[in-house]
Amino acid sequence: MTPSIDPERDLDFALCERARHARDPAFDGVIFIAVKSTRIYCRPVCPVRQPLTRNVRYYPSAAAAEAAGFRPCLRCRPETAPHSPAWNGTRATVDRALRLIEQGALDEVGVEALAGRLGMGARHLTRLFRRYLDTTPIAAARTARIQRAKRLLDTTDLGMTEIALAAGFGSVRSFNAAFQQVYRAPPGALKRRGLR
Repeated sequence: MTPSIDPERDLDFALCERARHARDPAFDGVIFIAVKSTRIYCRPVCPVRQPLTRNVRYYPSAAAAEAAGFRPCLRCRPETAPHSPAWNGTRATVDRALRLIEQGALDEVGVEALAGRLGMGARHLTRLFRRYLDTTPIAAARTARIQRAKRLLDTTDLGMTEIALAAGFGSVRSFNAAFQQVYRAPPGALKRRGLR
């Protein structure tokens, strides 16, 4: 349950302190922690070292912290806190995720890492993909790998192992299976026939 804080009144310092020290996700997007010594503001879930209490101020919104002269943390990205436009998700967020996927963002790490780069959780990123693309990040990554492999097949003389690895597949076997499923033929057959 999200705690309710009335922004018209002063924030309860003791409650905010407990939330900060516990890195309580229930307060994420509800309060923002500003550090006077660095002039940076963070989310309560920020993984950085805890600042000294004497250097801390609390704000009910990112806008209030910025109006007071603080800048957003580059690590926890408070502008992407729950209930912000970035958190709620836009087509631009999905487009950015797709660009990262095409660059191989999911070739070695999972959806959780990609979502973290975008400032959200894996479940939320998957919901955005379903809303805007009617697919999942994993399926989009698979398609991007197959497209990369097909381009390499068409434009190079690389062997199947090199193509599979360059396209981001973990093995030739997974490359062959994915390619067969999409093109209804193994990659070697398409290359031999010159069906480019």
